[in-house]
Amino acid sequence: MLGRMGVFFRNAWNKEPVITASIGISVVAVILPFISPYMKYTSMVNDVTPFTYPVPVRDDGNMPDVPSHPCDKVGRTLDWMKS
Repeated sequence: MLGRMGVFFRNAWNKEPVITASIGISVVAVILPFISPYMKYTSMVNDVTPFTYPVPVRDDGNMPDVPSHPCDKVGRTLDWMKS
C-alpha cells in the first residue's frame, strides 16, 4: 500500500510539481493546528474568558453576587498560567 502511494506521489511530482506542492502545503495547514501545543493553551484561555463583561450597577446593599468594586476578584482566575 505504501509502495503504491510512493509511486503515485513520485509520478505526480514529476508531472505537476506545483499542484503536488500546493496540496502538500494545504494538508499540513489543515493538520498542524490540531497537533500544535498552542491549541491546548488557547482552549484553556477561552474557557476562562467571560462571555459577558461586568456592567456598573447601583448596589442597594441587597446584591451578594455583585462585587462592590470592579477590581474585586470574582470567578475563576488565571493562576494556572503563572505556574
